[in-house]
Amino acid sequence: MQFFELHEQPWFPASLRDQITDALQCGMHFTGAYAPIAPMLQGVLDSSAHRSVVDICSGGGGPWLDLSRMLRGGPCEFQIRLTDKYPNLKAFETMRAASKNHIDFCADPINAMDVPREMPGIRTMFSSFHHFPPDQAALILQDAVDARQPIGIFEITRRAPLTIMLMIPWALMALLYTPWIRPFRWSRLFWTYLAPLVPLVLLFDGVVSCMRTYRPQEMRELIGTLTNAEYEWEMGEYSIAGGKMPITYLIGRPSDNGHPLTQLRLDGDVQEQPATPAPG
Repeated sequence: MQFFELHEQPWFPASLRDQITDALQCGMHFTGAYAPIAPMLQGVLDSSAHRSVVDICSGGGGPWLDLSRMLRGGPCEFQIRLTDKYPNLKAFETMRAASKNHIDFCADPINAMDVPREMPGIRTMFSSFHHFPPDQAALILQDAVDARQPIGIFEITRRAPLTIMLMIPWALMALLYTPWIRPFRWSRLFWTYLAPLVPLVLLFDGVVSCMRTYRPQEMRELIGTLTNAEYEWEMGEYSIAGGKMPITYLIGRPSDNGHPLTQLRLDGDVQEQPATPAPG
């Protein structure tokens, strides 16, 4: 369902946008939202010749600081570069310092649909793929295919009533962790407590994000529109028993045998079937 999120609009004040992305990043760290998919990321790294990661639409840095520490060998084994159309440079600098320079960033705006070829590596997107309507989402995948780069997309939001309801405590959590977000800003306290725009935008954008998030079947339809996609694709909703909310994912890797394959994982069941041939 196509709608708009406030903080992604060009007219949204840059200083407030940075505070929103800082809050999103801190929320991910506070909840460990993406911790369950660390083994999945490890598998992508192990199966790729690339020792670098290019994170797209990084916002305030996303979950990479925590995830890099969970992966085998630690962040010293590979380099992570953060990118965004609206780079939150202060947040990126903070993450680079916290990672002892193993997480770097690009200070220039990067278009997710046209990643520079001089930035090779495993492409990742966390909680951002839903920002793009189907035609643009397909271009993101096509750009990775054309560059022959692996890509991993992960979303904690879902079009489900329970997930939408959880956006209320998600937004209210900002009232708890905001004083510990670094770098410290008095304006952050003002826009969180006195004029609570930050939690209100988090709530509005969180609900919209749920409504916009692609389901695995819809991701499969996007793959069917790609050309020259000799890729292996895996998609589904990953969850652990008694754990956190399911994480919707899509992983694509260049195929060794030249035959595309789609794995559709739903509720723990894996079905392998030939991918839908692209037109032409």
